[in-house]
Amino acid sequence: MEHIRRAFNRFAQDYDTQREYIIPEMRQFYAVAVWAAESEKPEPEILDIGAGTGLLSACMLEKFPQAHLTLVDIAEKMLEMAQNRFLSRDHTRYVVSDYSSGDLGGPYDIACSALSIHHLSTDEKRRLFHRIFSVLEPGGIFVNADQAEGETPYFRERYLEYWNEFLKSGPMTGAQHAEILKRRDILDRNERLSDQLAWLREAGFSDVDVVYKNRTFIVTVARKGGATRS
Repeated sequence: MEHIRRAFNRFAQDYDTQREYIIPEMRQFYAVAVWAAESEKPEPEILDIGAGTGLLSACMLEKFPQAHLTLVDIAEKMLEMAQNRFLSRDHTRYVVSDYSSGDLGGPYDIACSALSIHHLSTDEKRRLFHRIFSVLEPGGIFVNADQAEGETPYFRERYLEYWNEFLKSGPMTGAQHAEILKRRDILDRNERLSDQLAWLREAGFSDVDVVYKNRTFIVTVARKGGATRS
C-alpha cells in the first residue's frame, strides 16, 4: 500500500478538480451512492473508507447533515484536503491508516467508499468486505461506488475504449491524460462485478444489489440483516 500512499499524496491538490473529467457521469455516480445510503437515525455514524479529500462524505452530509463522520485514508495529504473541506464542522474524525488491515473502529450505521477499494488485491477486498460487515450495526448499509472489470475480455476492452474516449473529450492536457492512463495501469486492480456481489454475500450481507452501472463504474449496496425497516 505504500506505493498507493505516495501516488495519492502526490496528486492530492488536483484530485477534486479533475474528477469530472475522469469519471463519466460523475454527479449521477455520487448521487446514486447517496441515494443508496439510508438510516433512520438523525445522527448516523458514517465510515468513509478511502475517504481521500472527503468528496463522498460531503455528498453524504447533504442527506445526513447531523451525521458523525469517520474518514479513513492511507494518504495523509488527501485527508488534509478533507480537513480543510470540513474545517468548521464538529463530529468529524480523520484517521490516517491502511484500511486494508487497520482497525476500522465502529460500530457504524453506514459504511461507504468511492473509487478506492479497487486498488486492493483480490484477497484484501474479500477480507475487507467481511471486516466492514463486522463493524456495521444490524440493519447497517455498505455503499461502494467503485470500478469493476468487464465480465469477459470482450467487455473489458469495450469499457476501456469508452473510458479512453471520455478522457480524450475533456479539457485535460496531453500530459495530464497520459498521467491518468499511467496511474490507471499501475494502481487499478479491478474485479468483475459478479465476483464483488458474491463476496458481499459471502461476508454475510443479506440484501445485496447493484444500483448503478456505467460500463466500468458501478455502485453496489449491501445491507446487514438483523433490523427491519419501519
